[in-house]
Parts: sequence; C-alpha cells; structure tokens
Amino acid sequence: MQRYFVPENNWTEDYAAITSDDVHHIINVMRMDVGAEIICNHPRGKAALCEIIAVSKDQIDVKINKWLEETVELPINVTIVQGLPKGDKLEWVIQKGTELGAVEFIPFQAKRSIVKLDAKKAEKKLIRWQKIAKEASEQSHRTVIPTITPVKKLQEILDLRENYDVTLIAYEEEARSSNPVMLYDHLNNISKESKVLLCIGPEGGFSEEEIEAFKQNKFEFVRLGRRILRTETAASYFLSCVSFYFEEMR
Repeated sequence: MQRYFVPENNWTEDYAAITSDDVHHIINVMRMDVGAEIICNHPRGKAALCEIIAVSKDQIDVKINKWLEETVELPINVTIVQGLPKGDKLEWVIQKGTELGAVEFIPFQAKRSIVKLDAKKAEKKLIRWQKIAKEASEQSHRTVIPTITPVKKLQEILDLRENYDVTLIAYEEEARSSNPVMLYDHLNNISKESKVLLCIGPEGGFSEEEIEAFKQNKFEFVRLGRRILRTETAASYFLSCVSFYFEEMR
C-alpha cells in the first residue's frame, strides 16, 4: 500500500492533510481518488491507515481509520558520517542506507574528498539528499525519515563524540591487520537503543592527520570484513551486519 509522510502540523485527532509534491503523486501517478486507502506516517514514528475523503489541486484530506502497530526500525540508532565521495555516490549511500535503517547521515568534507561544495551548491545538494531519503523511506516502509545534516568539517565531527554511546571509524588498515578489531566484537557490546556513529572516509580513505585526530578523541576503529570496500559500499555493509545481528540473531 502506498505510504506518505505527513508534516506534524497537518494532523488533527481524526484527520490529516497531504500537501506538496505528494498531491501530484497521488492524483496523477497513482490515479487515486476519494475512497482510496493509503498509509500516512506521522513524524513521531507512528503510521495510520487512512481513507481519502477530499481531493483538490493543492491538498488531499484523509480520515484516520486506524493506527498501525509496526516494528520496522533498527533496534539501535545508527548515524553515518560519510566522507564526500565523487559524483552521485552520496545519493546512493543515502538511498541504500535509508532502506537499511540509518537514522541520520552527516556528509563530511574530508581532506581527501575531491568534491568541494560552496554554500550555494551545498544547499542545493542538501535539498536533493533530503528528497532521496524521503522517497527511500516511503519505498522501504520506514516510519521515520533519516535526518541529513549540512556538510561538516573534521572538528565538527570530533565534537559529536559525546552525543553517542559508540563512535566507530571504518579503517581499511584494519582489514590488513593480523589482529583486527572485529565488527562482531563491537556489536556484541552494543545494547539496544544505543546511539552509534560510524565514520567512513572518501575515496582514498582518511588522511593520517584525521586518523590521529580520531584516536586522540577516543573514536574506535573497526574492520568491515576482510576485503577493502569502496566508500559507497561501507555503510551498506555495516547496516546489513547491524540488521542481521540485532534483528535476526538476537
């Protein structure tokens, strides 16, 4: 069933109003009309089965038939810090990471990031990234849309340390190490509802200065398997492991 995210101000006790681009999608793409049923997601993570009761050019009104009991979110809250990669790779990271359960993405202007965004380009990109996260959340039947922050610099990432229970660095040298820090060991020590931050470098990885800064601020290193992953693959690998460990093994 088609699912739409409705802003908090558009809800009353028994009704909700759908606006913006979703109106066009419902009318012109899905060809829905009065009487059709859809699922509307509340920003607080709740979902309701709704019936369309009125259709206009700019707004669709729905009646809440019942609230749904859904358990689709990961048992831990995962934030992905992604070093800015080339091309549209970050769009792919956000789309797949959303499908796999991340709650937040933080683009990071790493030393080895080839992409350099000025304020105007960064603002445009942020709008695009947020749209991708919304659409991926609807497609994967998430109950929340991940947050996408503006691009941050190294010190801003380091300052996040105290906001998380676990802060990890995906470091390619761990894959080559004879005594690596295993992902399983980290997951085994993470309790449900913990806030976890995973930092991933751009093409070429983190610089020596960045690695040293992470060490000084007590970020922990982790190996994501035995092979060296592309920057756009790392987040999906990590989130898949988290999903399997917490949702299937426990």
